[in-house]
Amino acid sequence: MSPPHAPILAPSLLAGDHANLAASARLVADLGLTWLHCDIMDGHFVPNLTFGPETLAALRRAGSKLFFDTHLMLSAPQYYIEAFAQAGANLISIHIEPAFDHAATLARIRSLGCLNGLVLNPGTPVSAVEPFLAQVDLILVMTVQPGFGGQPFRRDMLSKLTQLATWRRERSLAFRLEVDGGVDLATGANCHAAGADTFVAGTAFFKAHDQPAFAAAFARL
Repeated sequence: MSPPHAPILAPSLLAGDHANLAASARLVADLGLTWLHCDIMDGHFVPNLTFGPETLAALRRAGSKLFFDTHLMLSAPQYYIEAFAQAGANLISIHIEPAFDHAATLARIRSLGCLNGLVLNPGTPVSAVEPFLAQVDLILVMTVQPGFGGQPFRRDMLSKLTQLATWRRERSLAFRLEVDGGVDLATGANCHAAGADTFVAGTAFFKAHDQPAFAAAFARL
C-alpha cells in the first residue's frame, strides 16, 4: 500500500537535551530534516508535564525554521490553540478522546494559519476519527500509550494504519498519516508498509549511534 506522500521523519523534542533544546533542534535541522515533533502534555490528560507555548517561541527566537509538528496531549486543547499558533506552531494536533467540539477546534486551527491534525490513543477505535477525515491535514496513530518516551511499539496498532490508509485512498483524501511511539528503523518500515508516511522518533533518533544514517534510512522508505 503506497502512501501518497514522501516519508517525513519528525524527531521528538521530548527526547532531546532539556538543558539545551535549541541545540537539539539545530541537530535536527543540520541533518537536513524539516519537521520537529513537539509533545505538549498537561499532567492531566496524560501523566506527565512537558513544554508550553513559550518553549516553541523561544526556539523560534533562537532561529529555528523547522516545521513545528505540535501534538497537544491536553484535556482542553481548545483553550490553547491561539497561544501555540502565535508561538510558532505549523501544525497543531488534538486528541479525539476528550469531550469538546472537535470540528470547531480543527476549523479554528486552520483559521489561525496552521495545519490541523487528530490523534488516536491505542485504546480508541479508528472509527472515532472517521467523521473528520475530510477536515484534517494529518491523522496521528499512537503506537504506545502517551505520556512517556521509550515505550515498546504496539504492533496491534498497524491495523489502524491500514484502515486509515484504505479510507484515504478510497475517498481520495490527502491527509498525512503519522505514527508515534516506539518508532525505530524496523517498526518504521512496518508502519510504512501499512500506509504511514510521517514518523515520530524520539529515543531511537536522539540515542542513535549514527543519526545521519538513521535519518537517511527513513528517507529511503
